[in-house]
Amino acid sequence: MTSLFDDPAAFADDALDGFVAANRQYVARVDGGVVRSTEMTEDQVALVIGGGSGHYPAFAGLVGTGLAAAAACGNMFASPAAGQIYRVAKAASMGGGVLLSYGNYAGDVLHFGQAQLRLNAEGIETRTVVVTDDIASAPLDQIEKRRGIAGDLTVFKVAGAAADAGLSLDEVERLAQKTNYRTRSLGVAFAGCTLPGATEPLFTVPEGQMSVGLGIHGEPGIYERDLPTASELAELLVSSLLEDKPDDAGSRVVAIVNGLGTVKYDELFLLYGRIESQLTAAGLEIVEPECGELVTSLDMSGVSLTLLWLDDELAEYWSAPVDTPAYRKGSSVPRAHRDLTQLVESDTETEQGTDEAIRLGRAASGALETVRRVIIEHEESLGKLDSIAGDGDHGIGMRRGVDAAADAAAEATGTGVRNVLIRAGEAWSEKAGGTSGALWGTALIAVGESLGNRDSYDAASASAAVTAFSSAITELGKAEPGDKTMVDALLPFAETFASRVGDGSSVAEALTAAAAAATAAANDTASLRPKKGRARPLAEKSIGHPDPGAVSFGLITEGLAQTYPFDSTEGA
Repeated sequence: MTSLFDDPAAFADDALDGFVAANRQYVARVDGGVVRSTEMTEDQVALVIGGGSGHYPAFAGLVGTGLAAAAACGNMFASPAAGQIYRVAKAASMGGGVLLSYGNYAGDVLHFGQAQLRLNAEGIETRTVVVTDDIASAPLDQIEKRRGIAGDLTVFKVAGAAADAGLSLDEVERLAQKTNYRTRSLGVAFAGCTLPGATEPLFTVPEGQMSVGLGIHGEPGIYERDLPTASELAELLVSSLLEDKPDDAGSRVVAIVNGLGTVKYDELFLLYGRIESQLTAAGLEIVEPECGELVTSLDMSGVSLTLLWLDDELAEYWSAPVDTPAYRKGSSVPRAHRDLTQLVESDTETEQGTDEAIRLGRAASGALETVRRVIIEHEESLGKLDSIAGDGDHGIGMRRGVDAAADAAAEATGTGVRNVLIRAGEAWSEKAGGTSGALWGTALIAVGESLGNRDSYDAASASAAVTAFSSAITELGKAEPGDKTMVDALLPFAETFASRVGDGSSVAEALTAAAAAATAAANDTASLRPKKGRARPLAEKSIGHPDPGAVSFGLITEGLAQTYPFDSTEGA
């Protein structure tokens, strides 16, 4: 359990501030993360890594010479927001292009993808290599669906060394892809981790057993088995990875034994010794192995094994010198510090709006206050539901998002509804991170754009806004009906609302009917198998329980139906 904190909600930012204070010779703080404080070469490729906090030394601890140029750091176990990634990458850019690299989690894919689009639109050539090393999360013929766990280190290390060597963006991207393909990992947990301020872990493991196939965000394993001896665990990990090795594997491997948080170094060393014996017996040559805490999960009790199959090209970059706060290898020439006085500034504009748009902006702010009340009431239960087959942070993430959105809307009240909702959407995305942050933030912005600033609004305007909300989520998240996501409740809501308005119902009548449809559809997701998100690898555990995103959406729509017209929307 995390014992030292002031405000649990501010834990990630407070920890990052302290990390920077302790490592100013390596990093500097920017909005959304950290960048290298040492000089980089003009036109050098900037490797920008990132993800949620709680995994130190990933991700901020890997910023420095020979490795990453910057790290975008989200909240606890939540992806950084697209705006944060954009600002971090822009601050790190040296003119040679940007390579984004991160673990394959839905929220990270959404937010980093949006940042990439924005960077490319501004002329900063940006590519992405997603890490997919976890063999437990998908079969080999679906390798693109696998999660990224401790294999992050191999991909980041090779790409960072290639960037520091002056290679082009094409070559850095190619080497990162090659490294990812030749990297395999498998982890086990003996006990779950606990978020700051929480009283219970995100999952538990029965006494005398271990959970196999864990994720690094507090997700439980795929299955449980009796607790083995160190030799038995070594055999399980090695044999599983060797069965999954790449076609052109060869005989040289990097072996990484990674502690997830509370397994002591003596235990890690003991396990590494057993693993080395297994690999040697299999005829493999071990090259520059690592044993320690490299990608953690707060206080999780667990370990993982990563194997990177080397060729001559990858061996050169794996062995290259590196000097970061948490990871050092070889010797590198000390570099002067960069001038970081001019960083990315906000370009947010304020729009006043018509009288009617201002009135509707107040209503939108009132609606977000209703959403806040609903989430506060159900935050704990949503977290427990999410912990069954996910990482347990849905309630927390929704609370962070709606708090930020409602506050931003309140500050923007007095301007048009477009400005109110765009500010609210940006704030939701920035503070919540994760999949829900990207989806809800983008959807609120889409509603604001749909409503615009007009002289009048009617039921058709409301119907168009609901359609914009729905389209934004389905287009960004790519989920379909039956995938067991929020979309399973969203589409019945949107279809019912549009149908009722089309038949001449008032907004209030349409909202009530649509909310009932959403709630019923959310309950029906209990029978579905998840096909997207963190629950997908734990499909069996999810069956019999409704999807947290669908449930929260149903609760929100019921709350909105009960409180419409949100204190100030009569006549809308």
